[in-house]
Amino acid sequence: MPESHDDQVRHLAKMAGDIRVGMLTTCDELGHLVSRPMAQQEVEFDGDLWFFAERDSRKVAHIQAVPEVNVTLTSSDTWISIYGAAHVVEDRAKAHDLWNAWVEAWLPQGPDDPSVVLIKVSALTAEYWDTPGGKIASAISFAKAKLTGDRYDGGDHDTVDLTPA
Repeated sequence: MPESHDDQVRHLAKMAGDIRVGMLTTCDELGHLVSRPMAQQEVEFDGDLWFFAERDSRKVAHIQAVPEVNVTLTSSDTWISIYGAAHVVEDRAKAHDLWNAWVEAWLPQGPDDPSVVLIKVSALTAEYWDTPGGKIASAISFAKAKLTGDRYDGGDHDTVDLTPA
């Protein structure tokens, strides 16, 4: 498990950068949590996550009313929960920089259309569970726990503070 804060952030960035699609959770007008799949647009996680959306979408309305969000990223051996503040961003240069065929499939009107906006999530904290070695390591750890009677050790778990220093 990473020792220093910088090591924790680097470890988190490596895990998050390998996962393309996550679940963005917002709060609706009734206070209910609403989650939907969203594709990360920058592969290198630096504490900010970027997503595309349509200006008149429910997620944009939710963020404008309550900017606190959560993003979950998962793979076969990694689970990450990121809490942060989301903002709707209108930056055509950044939209062009992030634009790709995946986004175009969902937003065929293109990055210059006024209906297209970016959502920037500035991460404040992240909690992760990581099983280096994947399913095989998990199976071995599970079998060991059953044989020895010791508690299952599923891998690394930590919470990382990502607030600016």
